[in-house]
Amino acid sequence: MSDTFRRIVDLVHHGEVRVSAHGYDEMAEDDILAGEVIDGVGAGVVVEDYPAYPKGPCTLVLQQDRRGDAIHVV
Repeated sequence: MSDTFRRIVDLVHHGEVRVSAHGYDEMAEDDILAGEVIDGVGAGVVVEDYPAYPKGPCTLVLQQDRRGDAIHVV
């Protein structure tokens, strides 16, 4: 697990999460609930790590939605 993802998981567990309007729009288009993404973060698998991303450190994570389908989350 990357340091970036470890920090993200810690922030999620402390309830320090913000989803952008764009993020909500993208999830709505794909019938994905923000809660299921947040609840499933602990089981996520890092696909790519971007610790020096210009908007701030982030990761691309593979998770599953409520139906068990694969979803990618940044």
